[in-house]
Amino acid sequence: MQDAYDVIVIGGGPAGATASGLLAKWGRRVLMLEREKFPRYHIGESLVPGIIPVLQELDAVEVVEASAPTKKWGLSLLWGEDPTPWAVDFDEVCPHPYAYEVKRAEFDNVLLTHSRRLGATVIEEASVRDLVFEGDRCVGVRYSVGRSEKVVEQRAAIVVDCSGQSKILARHQDAVDWHDDLKNLAFWSYFQGGIRYEGRQAGNIVVENNPPGWLWMIPFNDGSCSVGFVAPQTEFASAGPNPTDVLYQRIADSKEISRLLAGSVEVAAPRTTKDWSYTASTMTAPGIFSAGDAAAFIDPLFSTGVMLAMKGASTAAKTIHALLDKPEREEELRAAYESSYRAFLESVISFVRFFYDPSRKVVEYFERARALVDPAEALAAREDFIQLVSGLYGMAPVMEIDVDGTAVEPVSV
Repeated sequence: MQDAYDVIVIGGGPAGATASGLLAKWGRRVLMLEREKFPRYHIGESLVPGIIPVLQELDAVEVVEASAPTKKWGLSLLWGEDPTPWAVDFDEVCPHPYAYEVKRAEFDNVLLTHSRRLGATVIEEASVRDLVFEGDRCVGVRYSVGRSEKVVEQRAAIVVDCSGQSKILARHQDAVDWHDDLKNLAFWSYFQGGIRYEGRQAGNIVVENNPPGWLWMIPFNDGSCSVGFVAPQTEFASAGPNPTDVLYQRIADSKEISRLLAGSVEVAAPRTTKDWSYTASTMTAPGIFSAGDAAAFIDPLFSTGVMLAMKGASTAAKTIHALLDKPEREEELRAAYESSYRAFLESVISFVRFFYDPSRKVVEYFERARALVDPAEALAAREDFIQLVSGLYGMAPVMEIDVDGTAVEPVSV
């Protein structure tokens, strides 16, 4: 093992793989510590086009497409006061006309492996025990590998917390702000067979309002699909000892998803997870940044989780790359990173809260998107909606900060 690293990244999910891969690509010495052995199961299979620019930065588009994911050209919804299904296509406005429906075990493993190829040192089954501080500055981590009780202390100029919902930095600082109105649970399972939409819409995620929650259906290229129900935890508590029965009842009560599942067979045991939204009140401290779910988790209604993780990690990587050359600018660069990240998150969660009211006209959702991202009305309201849910409404790039009169633009070495 190298004696010294420029950056230690905690976590090997999409955020960690992005930060590690980019910094290694730009010539930084990077150590990534991942708690699990990949591939490992993870929820969150539907992606949005906002990840494509980051995959391009990583030179990873071809390796992702080589895994043959289902192409996702848009969204199909049953939402709003009119029960008629409606859809939007990303290429109505987006320069990246499709994203992917993926099995996250496969997708995340592709990114982790690619990070290795780019030069990051990756240690799997490495559990970070704690952060190492000198005064108020984080200078490294302590970790152990596998079942070993031996604790290794490793130092670096910068640490990046991409630990997912472990959110090591936020917990260390007691800085987790929960969104009490979005404390939901998700139950889901997998089905084989059924009906698919025709043409390009065959790869669309289907989102159907089902008060007090909503259903999703995500199709995969092997003929299976993921189907889940998200609702306040009280909805499942009322079901008694078998909360999974709520999932089956909601599927049966649905209009569109029950139709699409006709003739299908359940092929996996149901799973559950907490979808409790939160934002870290502090996303950086001297010597450390957080990104992805370690910084915030936003309700999965628009499938923005992986996009937020990769976009945030890309911005963190650019910031860190700059401050390693100009350490005297760290405070300014950290502040710029955090303010741009927080502004982007606030736009997404504000829209999620508005959209959760299913009694509105569809045009009202479009107009709300315009108010959030396009007050100058440069685009049609429908186009603003697509921009927002696709993740291509951009996080203000830290690259715009001037360092010695030049933009902070990383160059591959």
